[in-house]
This record gives sequence, structure tokens and C-alpha cells, in this order.
Amino acid sequence: MPPSRLPAPALGACLALAVAAFGFEAWAFIDASMRPPHAYLAAGKLTKTKWLLILGVAFVLGLYSAAYGGVTGFLSVIAFVAAAVYLSDVRPKVKEFRKGTTHSGPYGPW
Repeated sequence: MPPSRLPAPALGACLALAVAAFGFEAWAFIDASMRPPHAYLAAGKLTKTKWLLILGVAFVLGLYSAAYGGVTGFLSVIAFVAAAVYLSDVRPKVKEFRKGTTHSGPYGPW
């Protein structure tokens, strides 16, 4: 059924999911942009540039989906999965590396 033929509650649910997915994708993109580039290589992941490119495309697709009434498609799902992979796999590894912190022990800086 095309999105324009869905009942109003279903359209509202699709829009709510699209806005939530966009927030998730925006969080992933912003977080990736704040991490130091060397952290990605030290963690054995793709480079920061590649992750920003992947998450930037996910951000734009999520914005499009949220702006046009929560119309979801295959690309929207791929965008959400890319953000989920970053936040669940890459982020925990790269957040161990901090900018300019040289004196840190196992429980934080000293």
C-alpha cells in the first residue's frame, strides 16, 4: 500500500519511526566526527573519513525519510543499520582513545 493510502495512525507511526531513526543516525554521525582519526586505525576499523562518508549518507537518507512523512524504503533500513553498526561495534572501540589525554589509567585520568 503506498504511504498516501495508509490510515492516519499508521502514517503517524511511520513518521515517529523515521524521526527516531534520524536521531539515531545523527547521533552516530556527530559522535564519529568528534573522535580522533588515529583511534579508528588503532582499533582496527575503517578510517575516520570512510566512517564519516558512510554515516553522512545515512544522515542524509534519514533526514529525507523524516522530512517526507516517514516514507521508509530499503535505503532507509540500510542507513539505520550503518548507524547501528557504528554505535554498537566501532564507537566502543574508538571512545577508549581521547584527544590529548596522555595520563590515563584503567579508571580514568590521573
